[in-house]
Amino acid sequence: MRPDEPFLVRHADLIFALKTFAASMLALVIALAMDLPRPYWAMATVYITSQPLAGATSSKAFFRVMGTLVGAIMTVALVPNLVNAPELLCLAIALWVGLCLYLSLLDGTPRSYVFMLAGYTVALIGFPSVSDPGAIFDTAVARLEEISLGIICASLVSTIVFPRSVAPAVAGRVDSWLFDARRLSQVVLLREGTVETRRGKRLKLATDIVEIDTLSTHLAYDRLTDRSAVTGLGEIRLRMLMLLPVIASLEDRLAALGEDALRRQPELKRLLEDLAQWIVSEVSTRQPAERIRAMIAERQAVLDDSASWERIIITSLLARLRELVDLSRDCRELTEAIADNRNVSTLDLAFHSEAGAAPVRHRDRGMALWSAAGAAVAILICCAFWIGTGWPDGASAPMMAAVACSFFAAQDEPARFIRSFGLWSLVAIVVVAIYLFPLVPAISDIELLVVALAPTFLLYGFLIARPATAGTGMALAANTATLLALQSTYIADFVSYANSAVAFFVGVLIAELVTRIARGVGAEWIANRLVLSSWITIAVAAERRGKRDRAEFAGLMLHRLGLLVQRIAFLSESDRRDADSLVQLRIGINIIDLRRARYGLAASTIAVIDDMLDQLAIACRNYAGGGMPRELLVSVDRALAQAVKDPNDSPREDALIGLVGIRRGLFPDAPAYRPRADASVAA
Repeated sequence: MRPDEPFLVRHADLIFALKTFAASMLALVIALAMDLPRPYWAMATVYITSQPLAGATSSKAFFRVMGTLVGAIMTVALVPNLVNAPELLCLAIALWVGLCLYLSLLDGTPRSYVFMLAGYTVALIGFPSVSDPGAIFDTAVARLEEISLGIICASLVSTIVFPRSVAPAVAGRVDSWLFDARRLSQVVLLREGTVETRRGKRLKLATDIVEIDTLSTHLAYDRLTDRSAVTGLGEIRLRMLMLLPVIASLEDRLAALGEDALRRQPELKRLLEDLAQWIVSEVSTRQPAERIRAMIAERQAVLDDSASWERIIITSLLARLRELVDLSRDCRELTEAIADNRNVSTLDLAFHSEAGAAPVRHRDRGMALWSAAGAAVAILICCAFWIGTGWPDGASAPMMAAVACSFFAAQDEPARFIRSFGLWSLVAIVVVAIYLFPLVPAISDIELLVVALAPTFLLYGFLIARPATAGTGMALAANTATLLALQSTYIADFVSYANSAVAFFVGVLIAELVTRIARGVGAEWIANRLVLSSWITIAVAAERRGKRDRAEFAGLMLHRLGLLVQRIAFLSESDRRDADSLVQLRIGINIIDLRRARYGLAASTIAVIDDMLDQLAIACRNYAGGGMPRELLVSVDRALAQAVKDPNDSPREDALIGLVGIRRGLFPDAPAYRPRADASVAA
């Protein structure tokens, strides 16, 4: 935090805490005035919904309303019809929570909150209502009103009082990413720095793309953001997806050439130096992109059946240089248009995606199914304990099991987070006991109550505002507000409170134990699944005959890579090397390019390429660690030997570029390809 930063920026955490507390008190006062049965739900909802950025609060609020509405409707459908069969009712609620959690984990975007809320809202409303099923409709409507009131108050305060738009945060992250990408491009083109340094920069850029994607999903709900800026940022995101693999490909091609080859090619070396300078230069001193493209075209050589491996590599290098120029120019044009508030649809952009700007995300159906099953089992165990013991306040146990399992299912080790949630819940239980029994009985008016609550809830808001403590603050705020159960009359009873608190904690404890069994795997197992999933995706790309968009494929692979980077310490050495150099991503993009190029080739060339891609798909599906079979290298070289003889000039060049990328990705340490009839010698 710098001294010259604006006051609102320097004290953003404190301002957020004050805004959130004000919104929660507003919601509580209105709920009390409306005589809602559980006004504290409105207060708790404010803390669950509020985010430091206005767009994030609005999106979460919208999704929470939708999820609560669906959950309330499902509760009304289930409870009256199954209340006379408690075992069947518990099973129905457990299966519903499991189904909604499964869908939530598959979605993986902020929209997944709809599914998660729809699931555990049934538990929150349904279990406490089994003793009075006749009033379930009124109870469901009341919960919807209370939660909606909290959401409205949180959204209004967030967007009216010192609002913080998502757009500047996203734009700032994008500008920083592009600056780092330009610097990495310059380092690669000039062959500067160490391998480790470049690897660290690549992995950071891959991780940052995933974080920017997550933040960008809130833009559509940010009323403070201009629609043209949202469109422009979406267009920049597409080019960011392609920039990283292009930079990695350039580094690989330059490594394949070596310094000796570059010394023999002084004009190529000068081109790389000019492009490195162009990439990082300011707009005022920058040459037109057309001039750089012309310089690249001057170095282009004709490929034929006598082309050497060095000449093929140089041709591939020049193709990637053209892509780097186009992507860099587009990013500059879009950034300037957003800054000048111009319509980005009027820009003449070089790169266009077939898939549009929709992010493509990794989905692990197996992991989602295990998590959903764990949640359902935890709820059923709590219900069995509740029904078997006849515990009057036992409804809190399955209710909290549903909440705890749902909240932390997306984590690598959810049991550890559930335990932390349980420990902070214990703190909240103690804090609430201090309020309920020594303090609240002495409070006679709402103003004094607000003053008494302020220190505690301002602290909670301050914790939520800071990423490192957001989870702790959320657990404390939501649990304190819920357990405090503020209503128009004081009805607290220590025995009843103790029973509810114990049931509350039992639910969290059972959720932790069941999750530890159902999700006993750790980060290493998840990391290996991510690697294998990427090889399967490459196999699908090889089998589809090119029917896949490069940006769509890059989006999926980079999202998976961002997840993998967080667990890279658990990978084997070979898989770690592949992740570091974006090998799987580069191979897949080259496959897609090759599949498209093949349509302009001769039938004999297509047959050899298709045979190679079929072998590649089989090898990827059977990947079990280590390297690829050497027979595949023979097949790749056979395809190269056939492609260089193809009579169709442009498709032949595109096919050779794709084959070079596949060969370098799969077999980076193999001897150079030799243009001879029997390509198997290269093996």
